[in-house]
This record gives sequence, structure tokens and C-alpha cells, in this order.
Amino acid sequence: MLAVLVFATAASVAGLLPVQLVRVEAVSMTPTLGSGDLVVVQRWGGSPTRSEVVAVEVEGELLVKRVVGVGGDRVAIEDGVLVVDGTARCGPVPDGAPMDGVYFGPVDVPAGEVFLLGDNAGSSIDSRAFGTVPADDVVGVVDGRVWPSPGALPAHC
Repeated sequence: MLAVLVFATAASVAGLLPVQLVRVEAVSMTPTLGSGDLVVVQRWGGSPTRSEVVAVEVEGELLVKRVVGVGGDRVAIEDGVLVVDGTARCGPVPDGAPMDGVYFGPVDVPAGEVFLLGDNAGSSIDSRAFGTVPADDVVGVVDGRVWPSPGALPAHC
């Protein structure tokens, strides 16, 4: 039984199964996810949608971020408030105070690409630093946390 568990875990991490276990390596997704959290990523080949938490390959590194803009969107941060297509949106953090006074963009998201932010955008390296990301680089959607508190991710706004 232990051998099966070890094999399944190794196959998941290697990306050979439809789900993959990914460890969050930074504080950029707090309060949604913390550094060291282990999450389940549903691997797929579809197009990510706005507000999904995804695992994405960026410059050879696997990151966990939230999709805040998709192809055709215009994304900006105005005085700490996320603005998509001229409308204030929920995020990047539930309480915008940590980003008060921050301005960014606007950036037009090209077709087939996504704009990513960490929920803790004040401490996140994301699309503001590395630009938009091809949707094909998205490994999959984070379905839930395995450790330390198993379950679904908390609702975002």
C-alpha cells in the first residue's frame, strides 16, 4: 500500500496524472494560501478564466497566482484597487489598504494570454514584473488545499 502511495505521489508531482500536487513557495497568495501549503492542481488544456487560482510555468518556475485578466481585458491598479476594463474589481487583496497609493498600468492583455496577480499583491512577483503569460503556460486550476488545512480554497470576494 505504501508503495502505491509513493508511486502515485511521484507520478502526480511529475505531471503524469490529471491532478498534480504543488507546494506554494511564497507568501504572495496570502491570505488565500500560505507559504508551504500543499495544493491540488487539476491539470487541463482549457483557457483560464478571471478569478481562478492557477499554477503556471513562468521562466522555468512553477508559480501559484490568481488570473485577474484574460485576452482582450485592460488591467490596471488605481490607488490600490484592481480595475479591469474600467470597472473596479474585487482584489487583488480583500482589503486594499496594503496597496493604498499604488498605481500600475493600464496593460492590454493580448489574445491567448492572462494577467496574473498574487492575492498578497504588495508582496508578489507577478504579471506586473514579468508581463502577461500565454494561457498555454497555465498548468491547471488549483482545486483545493491538501495541507495544512485540507479543503476548498476560501471564497474570493
